[in-house]
Amino acid sequence: MSTMRCLVQKYGGTSVAGIDRLRRAAAALAASHAVRPTVAVVSAQGDTTDRLLAAAAEAGSGDHTRETDQLLVTGEIASAALLALCLRKLGVDAVSCTGGQAGITVRGPAGEGRVAAIDTAAVRGHLAAGRLVVVAGFHGIGGDGDVLTLGRGGSDTTAIALAAALGAERCEIFTDVAGVHTADPRLVPQARLLPAVPVDVMTEMAFAGARVLHDRAVELAAAQDLTVIVKSAFEEGEGTVISSRQDAAALEDHGIMGIAHDLDVTRVLIHGPGGGEDAAAAVLEVFARHNAPVDLVARSGPHEAEFRMGFTTRDSDLRRLEPDLRAGVARSGHRIEFDGGVAKVSLIGIGLLNRPQHTARLLSLLGAAGIPVGWLSTSQLRVSVTVPRGQVRDALALLHREFGLDQEPADVPDGQPLSLIGG
Repeated sequence: MSTMRCLVQKYGGTSVAGIDRLRRAAAALAASHAVRPTVAVVSAQGDTTDRLLAAAAEAGSGDHTRETDQLLVTGEIASAALLALCLRKLGVDAVSCTGGQAGITVRGPAGEGRVAAIDTAAVRGHLAAGRLVVVAGFHGIGGDGDVLTLGRGGSDTTAIALAAALGAERCEIFTDVAGVHTADPRLVPQARLLPAVPVDVMTEMAFAGARVLHDRAVELAAAQDLTVIVKSAFEEGEGTVISSRQDAAALEDHGIMGIAHDLDVTRVLIHGPGGGEDAAAAVLEVFARHNAPVDLVARSGPHEAEFRMGFTTRDSDLRRLEPDLRAGVARSGHRIEFDGGVAKVSLIGIGLLNRPQHTARLLSLLGAAGIPVGWLSTSQLRVSVTVPRGQVRDALALLHREFGLDQEPADVPDGQPLSLIGG
């Protein structure tokens, strides 16, 4: 068995929340390991991470520090040990590992680390001995030996990084949904399950707010040409295959593949007199130092009569970003304004710059429905706009229906303009 390519499976927090779900995951892993060497990566159970963060805030300052990371990883380590115990009760030779024991080295600040390297010797040794390896996700060891967590989607990243380092056959992500849908099914009941999504499209969907898989994890899968399958931990189904190997002819018929939304958004406007130092570079350097993403960026030229720069960022990142942002903007003599009452809605697809009719339809539809559109950004894979946060559900429902996403591609009525789903 040890000469076969292994399989990596990741189980999210809801998939291991409670002993019954742990036993269900253990049974599935045991069946997999009987066929091929298997590595499991687990998140903390249920809302454990949120509870630990609340406890850290109550005990200390609430800032993410070394001690916060030390505390948070206990959730993943407990999940891994409990799952290994369930497997051993089934007669499976299983061993749990922390991120450090699995050879994962991480670089970066506390709470925002990135995988730097993986020494797979220990995991390969366990697999060669016939053991099923359960790895605690979300963290690794820094260069000084301290624990460092990976931030949002850290267990997804752990699983995909391990799969790539081990040369795994694929990485399977088990979660509480059946796979990737054309929209969030909790807000759009008509959303359809997508059987396959190109990895570059999935990266845009994840960055635009689709919660089923984290964007950093998808980026890593794309860079390593790794096939990822997202499926439900609670019901049978094939899930969604995310891969670079897609049928180009079939994709040509689907200009719009899905709609994503993100409520974790703040709109930022910087303005003041022009003709001075370019404030844009200083602002973006703040985001780089904090490993925080920025989106929908637009600015005037630094030597124009007035300098204006607008962008969106994650509302959840503002606590650590805002002091540096305000200080940098003040040094340049500009003013900064924050608007937290918005959300981002995005059309996700292929070749969208070649199909400007999609952007025109989006703007016309939302305008006619009385949903004011703020800032706009377009690329080949995404058209994003900001809308009032309280009108996101209405915007999603309208766009999902307008672009034919509630219908199977073959069921789109004859005579319907091809621009609704293609170009």
